[in-house]
Amino acid sequence: MVLPTPFGEFDVRAFECTSGYVYLAVSRGRPAGDDVLTRVHSECLTGDTLGSLRCDCGVQLRAALGAIAAAGRGVLVYVTGHEGRGIGIVNKLRAYIEQDGGADTLDANVRLGLAVDAREYADAAGVLQALGVRSVELMTNNPAKGAALAAAGIEVRAVRSLATASHVRNATYLRTKQERMGHVQPRGVPLPALVDGTPDAMALLGHVGPRSDRPYVVLKYAQTLDGRIATATGDSKWISGTEERTLSHALRAACDGVLVGVGTVLQDDPQLTVRMVRGTSPVRAVLDTTLRTPSTAKVLGPDAATVVLTTDAAPPDRREELQAAGVAVRVVPPGPGGVDLGPALAALGEFGVRTLLVEGGSRVLTSLLAAGFVDRLVVSVSPTIIGSGTEAVGQLGTRRIAEGLRLANRSVHLAGDDVLLAWDLVEREPSDP
Repeated sequence: MVLPTPFGEFDVRAFECTSGYVYLAVSRGRPAGDDVLTRVHSECLTGDTLGSLRCDCGVQLRAALGAIAAAGRGVLVYVTGHEGRGIGIVNKLRAYIEQDGGADTLDANVRLGLAVDAREYADAAGVLQALGVRSVELMTNNPAKGAALAAAGIEVRAVRSLATASHVRNATYLRTKQERMGHVQPRGVPLPALVDGTPDAMALLGHVGPRSDRPYVVLKYAQTLDGRIATATGDSKWISGTEERTLSHALRAACDGVLVGVGTVLQDDPQLTVRMVRGTSPVRAVLDTTLRTPSTAKVLGPDAATVVLTTDAAPPDRREELQAAGVAVRVVPPGPGGVDLGPALAALGEFGVRTLLVEGGSRVLTSLLAAGFVDRLVVSVSPTIIGSGTEAVGQLGTRRIAEGLRLANRSVHLAGDDVLLAWDLVEREPSDP
């Protein structure tokens, strides 16, 4: 049968296997013969279907389908019965509880008396042989899959890795797969230097500590060498190069949410997605006191969830219009010059945003710094000088150098011709009465 997907049409065949499970072969072109681009994908209900951020399974599934579509010939064998590396959905959820208690993905299984990896691949090899596949270019980060297919009679002539952009919620999982289970670079290219490939942006985030009152907030902006984030006319495309923008997308993919002010929406019309890396687009949040965000704004598109934080000054019919379009609208108290940032951040926390990346504009950056709501600062410096223009940070009320915000735990990274600097914000000591 023909299955239409976002990656085009695929032929789908079902195979009843000796294990009692039904496998699906999802193919493009004629997959028989040699050097067939192949993915043997283990079933993951939580990742593939529900979009769980605890693993990278859904991202790998979509990446493999996209690669097969681009090549015009290939097959993805969807292996049921492999949920949780073969322990089943119930035990997988039990293992998640162990992980929440501090165990990694390997030790969680051991604590429950379960196999670390109970998967077998003989039936998958049988499906490939039934399709006429003799040898494959295998898309995987797991060498054990290649060895198992080879032992079952499928020659593995090449291996193509499927590195994904790390997320705060799956970084430990990916690190365990690499360091303890022998997977090949599932987290992408490590920093400090980015040349090509999918970058691992976790080093930019620093130590992400859980907070009960608000999300962990990371401020990130790109500026010229003379400290401007836009020209005097408001133009900011593109201050940084392609490598830096790729890393910025990886940074978005690492966080639960990304936030901008309505001024950035009106000026730049950003999508705030992760188009340049293999990852999951975060929840997009917009600070918009009176709901000036146009209905045609890209940030309201279907590529990711969107939350608009507004006040009771916004027209009720406009709120209803956005909600009818699938946009979450949260009304919070007004603050000086707009939305009260404390309740706004708390509302995002209630939405499930634990880690928040803030990308602008200048007014939002300044307000968050002034209010003491920033945990991490990431600044990209471009080798460009433009003279007068928009500064990243405005007036903070600082009268003396000693009153300035202090930064610690510096890290430096290179992305093409751009230099990225990251620091933790040092909490200010309480003032003497």
